[in-house]
Amino acid sequence: MYPIFRDLLFRLNAETAHHLSLSSLRIAEKAGLLRLLFPEQECVSPIEVMGLKFPNRIGLAAGLDKEGNTIDALGRLGFGFIEIGTITPRPQAGNPKPRLFRLVPEESIINRMGFNNPGVEQGVRNVRATKHYSGIVGFNIGKNKDTPNEQADEDYLACLRAAYPVADYVTVNLSSPNTPGLRDLQNAESTAKLLETLKKEQELLTKEHGKHVPIAFKVAPDLADDHVDALAAVFLAGGLEGLIATNTTLSRQGVEHHPLHQQAGGLSGPPVCALSTYVISRFASHLHGKIPIIGVGGISSVEDAQEKLQAGASLLQIYTSIIYQGPALVKNLLNKIV
Repeated sequence: MYPIFRDLLFRLNAETAHHLSLSSLRIAEKAGLLRLLFPEQECVSPIEVMGLKFPNRIGLAAGLDKEGNTIDALGRLGFGFIEIGTITPRPQAGNPKPRLFRLVPEESIINRMGFNNPGVEQGVRNVRATKHYSGIVGFNIGKNKDTPNEQADEDYLACLRAAYPVADYVTVNLSSPNTPGLRDLQNAESTAKLLETLKKEQELLTKEHGKHVPIAFKVAPDLADDHVDALAAVFLAGGLEGLIATNTTLSRQGVEHHPLHQQAGGLSGPPVCALSTYVISRFASHLHGKIPIIGVGGISSVEDAQEKLQAGASLLQIYTSIIYQGPALVKNLLNKIV
């Protein structure tokens, strides 16, 4: 059934299809259709990570539900956790369109969305309106495009404070290639300062709200080995509680012959799989299980998922493969990964 739906969607431009898919899911959820199509299942191999009990290892990566208004519907597909965003302090429109491109033969996507989102206050309201989803909800936070890097910590603090009451965990996005200068914050010195600032605020918020919300950082796949090594040391010293590896890549290896390969933006899908798995293994060799890793990047099969777990990931996230394979992939992964 999904291949037919996909063929219809793929006749539309990618961003229109994206919004139509989400709105259709929300309508189907409100009408009760998703309960019939995807009956609620018992927890499949629950696992505790970052002090949180995840119903299963398979999550939805940030970027699909940027606004946090489709959590109930997406939760019906079987995800143990859903990460919304990236959310910024103030609403922003993102980059000019077109900014989302399908590379169908490679089952990949290039995006340069640019953190289009309704702002953290609306994101929080949307999450509060969630009625049925009982899994883990993560808030992926970023800085506004017009905020100088020197003031980026203020944006991350604003988002952390606003999201803290409703988030199960918060992910600090330093690795999107689509906000100018953002990846500069991944240098070890800047990362250490930001982590220290956020950890101090986390301590205050824990006392204020009576709950502890773990903080994770999301890194790029385009990191040299010595950069990974330096960041691992920063994360261990700073008390980071989770690492999401990885974001999209600037590389075009594997899609060089596609006519859209020169489009600017981050590449996701199978071509990034081996790269992200390598980064996971490199970090894991330094972290020694002290900081759990959420593996993401190009997972489109059970074999891909197993490789990331073997490389050192505790949890997994998918996104692009859902676009190409549909919700059956979630069930397949849940039933077959060890």
